[in-house]
Amino acid sequence: MRLHIVAQPSTDEQLAQQYYQNKEFDKALDYYEKLYDKKSAQLFYTPYLNCLLQTKDFKKAEKIVKKQIKQNPDKPDYLVDLGAVYDHAEDTEKAKNTWEQAVKAIKYDDQVFDVANAFLAIRKYDFAIDTYLRGRKISQNQYPYSFELADVYSLKGDKLSMINEYLDVLEMQDAYIQQVQNALQTSFGNEADSKQNQILKTELLKRIAKSPDKTIFSELLIWIQLQQKDYEGAFIQAKALDKRKKEEGSRVMGLAQLFAQNQNYNLAERAYQYIIAKGKESDLYVTARMELLNVSYKKIVSTGMYMALDLTTLEKNYQLTIAELGKWQTIESLVKPLAHLQAFYLHKTKEAITLLEDAVNTPQLDPHVQADFKLELADILLMTGDIWEASLRYSQVEKTFKHDAIGQEAKFRNAKISYYSGDFKWAQAQLDVLKGATAKLIANDAMDLSLLISDALAIDTNTAPLMIFARADLLAFQNKDSLSIITLDSINTLFPNHALADDILFKKANLELKHAKYTEAAAFLESIVKNYGDDILGDDALFKLAELNENQFKNLDKAKELYQQLMEKYPGSLYVVEARKRFRKLRGDTIN
Repeated sequence: MRLHIVAQPSTDEQLAQQYYQNKEFDKALDYYEKLYDKKSAQLFYTPYLNCLLQTKDFKKAEKIVKKQIKQNPDKPDYLVDLGAVYDHAEDTEKAKNTWEQAVKAIKYDDQVFDVANAFLAIRKYDFAIDTYLRGRKISQNQYPYSFELADVYSLKGDKLSMINEYLDVLEMQDAYIQQVQNALQTSFGNEADSKQNQILKTELLKRIAKSPDKTIFSELLIWIQLQQKDYEGAFIQAKALDKRKKEEGSRVMGLAQLFAQNQNYNLAERAYQYIIAKGKESDLYVTARMELLNVSYKKIVSTGMYMALDLTTLEKNYQLTIAELGKWQTIESLVKPLAHLQAFYLHKTKEAITLLEDAVNTPQLDPHVQADFKLELADILLMTGDIWEASLRYSQVEKTFKHDAIGQEAKFRNAKISYYSGDFKWAQAQLDVLKGATAKLIANDAMDLSLLISDALAIDTNTAPLMIFARADLLAFQNKDSLSIITLDSINTLFPNHALADDILFKKANLELKHAKYTEAAAFLESIVKNYGDDILGDDALFKLAELNENQFKNLDKAKELYQQLMEKYPGSLYVVEARKRFRKLRGDTIN
């Protein structure tokens, strides 16, 4: 006997839903009519009504909507449905009158959203606006529906009305600033709406002129300018607000730090100078004096394009500031950068060593600050060729802060001394320990150097090429970049096609970046991607190349393409998470 397996029949609800989703409304109608009559009129009302409208049975549609209106006299949103029936039947006048009736029928706050949502569902934006305005009147402005109105104006494309709704909210209550900023956030970035942003600025300036004491508008304008990276405009507004609110430079101080972080050093200098000009009595005077020097230092050395006079003037300003403010007050902020400037740029190593030794021996100095000075001192000793004294200083810090990040940093620098000296086996042993460092940056640096050593010696046991590379590395550390490049080139001459070829290119790219020679750096990185893409530095080079296109060349399409290439070619790379984030941002996705 043959068994017949009979499939269970689908329920009416499932069939109705399937036909409805497939837009077979005539078939879905038969099922929804039965379900509406027998099971639950309320549950199946909406799809049943839509089926009637799609199949143009307007009389029956009108009948069921009127039935709902009669059964739910406190639900004026059903009048919106009735108007929709007339609209589908092309009786526009009757539809308009019914919709107006729906708005007038609203008596309570909780009816507003139901009616507005019903209008929004059929894209009748003007009536949705009328609904919220009716709600505003009923609530006697206790709840103005401004955010809801702004959303509808946005859907209509009425940018001016949308913006004024947001500004009206702030006119009423400053505390809404965060919500307004959140709502406007989508206007900025790579998908910036330039027309909307111009309207926003214009309307804000009107309100600032009309109500100068209402400073929330100036604050919003500053925020907008910062979003658009209009730092000059933000600085101008911040100064005006600082004077109006008698903030004593606190807002400008915050902006100065932001400018510096974004490498706009000229503007950061001007911001700090503005605070300094308020006089020594200002609470921020001392901080501004010190920050100004450190910004000037970054400005000079970050580009690698400076004159000898720039360096000596900066040194003099450091010394004058330390003399004016006192050694104790400036020791943490100014001593280390001054010593670095003297040693690595002015070649005044004796003065730098004396300055740091004096700082290290300062009574009651914070142990971590003291350790930081010792590391800088060791770096300078290494630069002068006093390798063993440098190693001793690193070892002191490592021993004192064995389980601390600064101790791990000291251990890493000591391992590099072994690497510079050609003791690759010992260096690698120390680096392998540091791969498990709690400080992620140190762990990554240790892994990179360990891989460099093992990769260079994997096939050819001849250490000579790696010795030359390590010497070039030390020259770069000593700020002798031209000599470093000559030394790197000698490896290719003496040992052509060596395993270090990609490392040489990467090192040269970084040296060019140090001097802001972005085109030259890009050429080296492109060579790695093209010729050594399957080697260890392939993803590093690709990520740096993408960054250059994004930030320096402003070729955003190319940057997006390179970030995508990295994600696809190197799915296990440490850069994948950041590359995905930047790719999405360049594509215009909303990033939380």
